[in-house]
Amino acid sequence: MSRVGKMPVEVPKDVNVEIKEDQISVKGKGGELRLATNALVKVASKDGKLSFEPANDSREANAMSGTMRQLVNNMVLGVTKGFEKKLTLVGVGYKAAVQGSKLNLAVGYSHPVNVEAPAGITFATPTPTEILVKGADRQRVGQLAAEIRAVRPPEPYKGKGIRYADEKITIKETKKK
Repeated sequence: MSRVGKMPVEVPKDVNVEIKEDQISVKGKGGELRLATNALVKVASKDGKLSFEPANDSREANAMSGTMRQLVNNMVLGVTKGFEKKLTLVGVGYKAAVQGSKLNLAVGYSHPVNVEAPAGITFATPTPTEILVKGADRQRVGQLAAEIRAVRPPEPYKGKGIRYADEKITIKETKKK
């Protein structure tokens, strides 16, 4: 059995988990998240812990039990603490501003680029060159951060562009005569 799938998910007291035939819903102070269940995994709740077991002995069921466990664990963490990604703008004149639920980026194009925040995701700009993407759904936070980075990915010669805060860019050497 999957090592990850063997570990139970501890559910805090302020989080409500409902297990139905077709979905698992997790509700907490950070919002409500839902996940479609898989027929290859049996989910059981006991004493404030969720356990995930493969429905049969197949390799796919074994793998899916670990996947489902981690997805539900991310949902529980999301509604309690939330997730965030930090992006940094590197370049002369590059800046970001939040206007309601929109992120306005000035990153060297002839026009500003606007990025709309989907429901459940918020933007913050502690400084004009930093962007924080926050939300309860880990996948959506990471996807939106990747889409913002794709507006102007860091280039390898000067390092200008939008990068993750912990990302290291290897600067290439320019051509020699």
